[in-house]
Amino acid sequence: MNQQGGAAVDESRPIFVQIAELIENDIIAGALPEESQVPSTNEFAAFHRINPATAGKGVNLLVDEGILYKKRGIGMFVATGARDTLVAKRRDRFQNEFVRPLVTEAGKLGITQAQLVEMIRREDSE
Repeated sequence: MNQQGGAAVDESRPIFVQIAELIENDIIAGALPEESQVPSTNEFAAFHRINPATAGKGVNLLVDEGILYKKRGIGMFVATGARDTLVAKRRDRFQNEFVRPLVTEAGKLGITQAQLVEMIRREDSE
């Protein structure tokens, strides 16, 4: 678990969603490989100084999505295919939240596709 010193809580979003995203980030980064055990809800709660029920709600969100699964009496584990599922979900969200509005705004400003690609290349090289 990429425990960033009790990372600051974003007050604008539910804590359980942030816990789920922290776990997702660790899965995507490879810090929590498929079939590896994730920290317990009590460990999450103690580390982030939150209620164990809140931590559990974040973990259960990922169970409901098929990202984590429970081994009775042992704990929670990362499901096979979880990383690919998360990457696909994040790419779709990136498309909808960033690319689509970017292309729409570029069109309003008369920026061609080639100009937009060149702008991205310049940003990437800096």
